Amino acid sequence: MKARLTELGWDTDLVIELDAAAPIAAGREIVVEVEACGVCGRDCIDRAGRFGFVQVPIIPGHEAVGRVIGIGPDVTEWAVGQRVASMHRDACGACEPCIDGETSLCGSAAAVLGLLIDGGYARWLVAPEGCFYAMPDHIEPALAAVFNCTLGTAWRGLTRAGVRAGSRVLVTGANGGVGAAALQIANSLGAIAIAVVRRQEHVGAATAQGAAHVVVDDGGGFHKQIPGGPIDVAMDCVGAPTFNSSLRSLAVGGRLVAVGNITGERIDLNIGYVITFGLQVIGSSGANRADMAALLAHHERHPLDVPIHARMPLAEADRAQRIVAAGGLHGRVVLVP
Repeated sequence: MKARLTELGWDTDLVIELDAAAPIAAGREIVVEVEACGVCGRDCIDRAGRFGFVQVPIIPGHEAVGRVIGIGPDVTEWAVGQRVASMHRDACGACEPCIDGETSLCGSAAAVLGLLIDGGYARWLVAPEGCFYAMPDHIEPALAAVFNCTLGTAWRGLTRAGVRAGSRVLVTGANGGVGAAALQIANSLGAIAIAVVRRQEHVGAATAQGAAHVVVDDGGGFHKQIPGGPIDVAMDCVGAPTFNSSLRSLAVGGRLVAVGNITGERIDLNIGYVITFGLQVIGSSGANRADMAALLAHHERHPLDVPIHARMPLAEADRAQRIVAAGGLHGRVVLVP
């Protein structure tokens, strides 16, 4: 079984198709029997057509975990039986970022899951071997599926922004998957985590994920409400609606990590404010394998989790995406083939 996006937009449902048999890997491809696949907000952005290069028809999904059941003749990294989880895409291995180990900044990779090649809303996922990283057996499927895109995204952003014990960290969109992950990771690093949510109903969930304080604000004025003074690092998981307030929450020399772009709006930036206060704005792309290895080691010392809003059968993939698009969730929706 697989769920396929045949037309951009929300007027046509995802189409459920049946498979006769597992596919055969070619070249550097591996075949993974999927245990679970997360439904990410980016899947909904893809469906809306906000990425001009999305290919349709296509199987969505870049948050998958499973077992390798087949390898192509040129595969060198994986063997049948290993458990793997997906990155967002592969990497060429030859460009300057790849040589420096920054594979998530590769400009030559063409295998972007759910955008340019079929993704994980399926019983079987076929992709180049560079699209995967090793996933330990003991991590349960729903968490393993979303580990990279939620915890990995938060880990990369917060560690590159220099979060350490005693840092004051602000997280917007703190009830979502990445936001909840950022609260946990900040807390596990000894930082003081402050959550921003839109509605009162999310306060309990944010507190449960490690927030020392929760600010409820459905506009862009939360920087006036932050207890304890300015912030060292702000992780903005929303985008235009919260960006400038996140920026204005920062202390002199503070860092804003941008990981969300939910609405797609452009932002008016007061560059003079950024210059005067010596602020840094850091765009943080997906985690690479080195990030994930460090995060998994941290997870063994400081166990992390991601709230799972719902586990749904693959046949309900369309409804799952519509739930995610409506927003207001606590964590991730996960599809189980």
